[in-house]
Amino acid sequence: MDADAAPLSKAGPLAGMTVVEMAGLGPVPLAGLMLSEMGADVVRIERINTDRAFLQLPDDFNLDRHGRSILRLDLKHPHGTELVLRLVEKADVLVEGFRPGVMERLGLGPDNALARNPALVYGRMTGFGQDGPLAGRAGHDITYLALSGVLHAIGAKGQKPLPPLNLVADYAGGTMMLVTGVLAALLQRAKSGKGQVIDAAMVEGASMLAAPIHAFMAAGLWNETRGDNLLDSGAPFYDTYETGDARHIAVGCLEPHFFAEFARLLPLDARFVGGQYDKELWPQMRAEIAAKVRQKTRDQWAEIFDATDACVAPVLSLAEARRHPHNVARQAFVKAGRLDRPAPSPRFSRSPTFAAAPPDERAPAPSVILARLGIAESEAEALVKSGIVGQ
Repeated sequence: MDADAAPLSKAGPLAGMTVVEMAGLGPVPLAGLMLSEMGADVVRIERINTDRAFLQLPDDFNLDRHGRSILRLDLKHPHGTELVLRLVEKADVLVEGFRPGVMERLGLGPDNALARNPALVYGRMTGFGQDGPLAGRAGHDITYLALSGVLHAIGAKGQKPLPPLNLVADYAGGTMMLVTGVLAALLQRAKSGKGQVIDAAMVEGASMLAAPIHAFMAAGLWNETRGDNLLDSGAPFYDTYETGDARHIAVGCLEPHFFAEFARLLPLDARFVGGQYDKELWPQMRAEIAAKVRQKTRDQWAEIFDATDACVAPVLSLAEARRHPHNVARQAFVKAGRLDRPAPSPRFSRSPTFAAAPPDERAPAPSVILARLGIAESEAEALVKSGIVGQ
């Protein structure tokens, strides 16, 4: 499936919405991409005098710039910030991920923005929130996971905490919470006609994701020893195992009827079936599972368990996942320009999303983008000539 260059007017559940995205790293750009692929017209504001050297990617592979109209502005010039406020007047949403106070110092904080457009949904993404002792501190996913308590819970028994890529705080606790907040605020605005400010903090988002674990602890069903619980690889029937070809399978047969199917096909000694939740048996059970799994290759096990409810899957590499028959059948991965990437999610029955394309020679010039957003073409051209708007 190829993605064509995204026009300013698109289909999708958010068609007709305009989003101003203040360029940054990580969670906010992914939110901008998701909103774009749901149909919103996203205008990404990049600073004209900022070096983009950190993690710089060619546009073909830089999802931060896919599916957007891109304006490069001199935000240190009053005309540059005034231009953003004029865009805000016609926008539905603004999203930003700067440290607290940065947008205010630029003259683009919520007070100024909502004064121009009281219906604006103003989404703010930070690590620690807009206030509190750590509000101004720098951090990354691993920082927020550490302070949420989540990092302590991830890793093998007796080993150090293991960061789960940068998915949990940055993207699940960050991007997804920001997008959820934006969509909820848009729904509320449809009733009240009023916008509002969303304060999305990645520490709090990561903590929210762990709310069920807190409940398990309160009920006495979880302890703080890493790798000693049902869902943290403590249970031998919820873990990964090395196969005979030095690859791995994932075993997740938590329920007794699924575990019985797993035990039948492995096969596993019958005494373990009746004692699945007997922790005294877990070391012996784990040793037997590990020994049996090493007798076949990963793909042999995948074939054995393929048509069953034993909850066993091959551990695929990212490249292998694109080729898995189920993912191929579902078109779970798409081609956007030269990039093979996951398809937009979730799917909509009446207003489908699309995979955003990278900017190319068909992308509109800055003066054209500004004109489409209500700024006279002559004024837009003058802003470009003055250097306030970058080419």
